[in-house]
Amino acid sequence: MAERLFGTDGVRGRANVPPMTADRVLQLGQAAAHLFRRRGGERHRILIGKDTRLSGYMFENALTAGICSMGVDVLQVGPIPTPGMAFLTVDMRCDAGVMISASHNPYHDNGIKFFAHDGYKLPDEFEQRIEELVFSGELDAIRAPSEEIGRAKRIDDALGRYNVFLKKTFPEDLTLDGLRVVLDCANGAAYRVGPTILEELGAEVFALGVNPNGRNINDGVGSVHPDTIARKVRELRADVGVSLDGDADRCQMVDERGELLDGDVVLALAAGDLVRRDALRGGAVVATIMSNLGLEKALEELGLRLVRTAVGDRYVVEEMRTGGYNLGGEQSGHLVFLDHNTTGDGLLTALQMMAVMQRSGRQLSHLARDFVRFPQVLVNVRVNERRPLDELDTVQRAVRGVEKALNGRGRVVLRYSGTEPLVRVMVEGEDETAVSEHAEAIAGAIRQALTVEG
Repeated sequence: MAERLFGTDGVRGRANVPPMTADRVLQLGQAAAHLFRRRGGERHRILIGKDTRLSGYMFENALTAGICSMGVDVLQVGPIPTPGMAFLTVDMRCDAGVMISASHNPYHDNGIKFFAHDGYKLPDEFEQRIEELVFSGELDAIRAPSEEIGRAKRIDDALGRYNVFLKKTFPEDLTLDGLRVVLDCANGAAYRVGPTILEELGAEVFALGVNPNGRNINDGVGSVHPDTIARKVRELRADVGVSLDGDADRCQMVDERGELLDGDVVLALAAGDLVRRDALRGGAVVATIMSNLGLEKALEELGLRLVRTAVGDRYVVEEMRTGGYNLGGEQSGHLVFLDHNTTGDGLLTALQMMAVMQRSGRQLSHLARDFVRFPQVLVNVRVNERRPLDELDTVQRAVRGVEKALNGRGRVVLRYSGTEPLVRVMVEGEDETAVSEHAEAIAGAIRQALTVEG
């Protein structure tokens, strides 16, 4: 195939530039509708949601046109968090859900994420079949006859349904009464539902990033700018800060001192809470190859294993389903509580952490004080070509040398970026200076082996 559409998490790119053009998104809608409608039944329905980007209007209409042209009905729910789409797809018995979002990217980017009827993201083979339909020209021959074109309508109570669902994940015997919470919604999809949920549970909420204008999503706010909420937590002397990304499928937590707790720390805290309540399944937590060695050590102290996967929350979820685990996530803040939802959910994660705080009566800094992070350095190397890294002798020699120096007290991870012409070099160990030198040594070997631009 000369062109690829799907990356690590759906289709993503700059709006109005291939592949994120209206005509291509229309074809994506057609291909998905054709594949999903095979479940049987007389009428088929696909749910469409979006975040607050300006281009969301264009892509919402393009998807609707494509889906309806295949004889499938469309339900539009407007701005809603990505995990809300996963929940509603199942709750409303739809054939599929489509979320229009580029997550933490700037407003000029956008993307398409698909959920199957069971609320889970698509496996690689299903994405490949969508690409084949788009590129092969088959779609022209399988459009619905004019008398079977689908209908479209807007659903007004979608946020209310998601609101009720989220509140039910919070323990019935607890409230957020007396808790001062700073919530940064990134001017994104959670700008309405986020503050509402926390206030209804009793928290005193100081909301940031709740005035979207189509262009300010993730602009100086949200999980990619944690300094914003850290300052606000200190200024307001709040108990906790919650910083979401543009589609609210991940969050960064900030303790009462304004210190950031990333996904690894939150995973460790969540695992400990589930163990204490005898609610953790499988004796393990699932995370990616990028999670800090400190998480692995923290889980060992709880008598648990860390199961690692490729980067991407859907790979985490696939492993969770295969192995029977109910807790997993990524360092970036995508946490999956499989007892509650099928994908990463920033608000759900925040509620689970605040439940731990309320149940224990302890501040977040106290709960996280025993987590020891290993120094971790990430170097991105821009390349002209993608050759298998394990076939580059000079690179492998450099890796073996670093691993020998680490002597079992660190890790080396090399991988190609899923969206850019980069090799990502990650090294972690006990000494930060040595780790940085090791990472640069491997990066230098990659630069030698692969032609570099610039």
